[in-house]
Amino acid sequence: MEKKVLLKNGQEVIIRKAVKADAQALIDYGNVIGGESDNLLFGANEFGITLEQEERFIEGMANSKASGLFVALIDGEVVALANLSTHHRKRAAHTSEIGMSVRKKYWGLGIGDAVLDFIIEFAKASGQIEIIGLSVRVDNLAAQGLYRKKGFVEIGRYPKSTKIEDDYFDTILMNLYL
Repeated sequence: MEKKVLLKNGQEVIIRKAVKADAQALIDYGNVIGGESDNLLFGANEFGITLEQEERFIEGMANSKASGLFVALIDGEVVALANLSTHHRKRAAHTSEIGMSVRKKYWGLGIGDAVLDFIIEFAKASGQIEIIGLSVRVDNLAAQGLYRKKGFVEIGRYPKSTKIEDDYFDTILMNLYL
């Protein structure tokens, strides 16, 4: 499953499931993206995954029909990454959680929108997922706007869930009901 999308600036982005050969590029991406935004759970060069660990993770996700690691590429460069994790226990197998990031120089071009559409289509096609959940920092208004546009609704808040140096930030919990 692969999708090509034309962005607001006329560039084409390719969205697909990650493959083992992407592992080093994803580690490099993680180490860079952590320094571009405080909206992630790690900072610059704090990604902390070995090549072997990343390859195993990608292989595990590649074979899943209800979970996936998705990359967005422009001219072969990883510009966004998203992870859809679906619970493996029977009683919660209808639920999933998403995490997503976009390189800062590509913000505002529609990549997040396209990746989220791709993941929602994937989730619907799984025949299993009924709920996609996510968490977003209370001050990340752009992401919240995107999620609401796609139909996500706030279901709660997690006070002081993130701490950067001496500052605490609340997290908004959101769900999309398919």
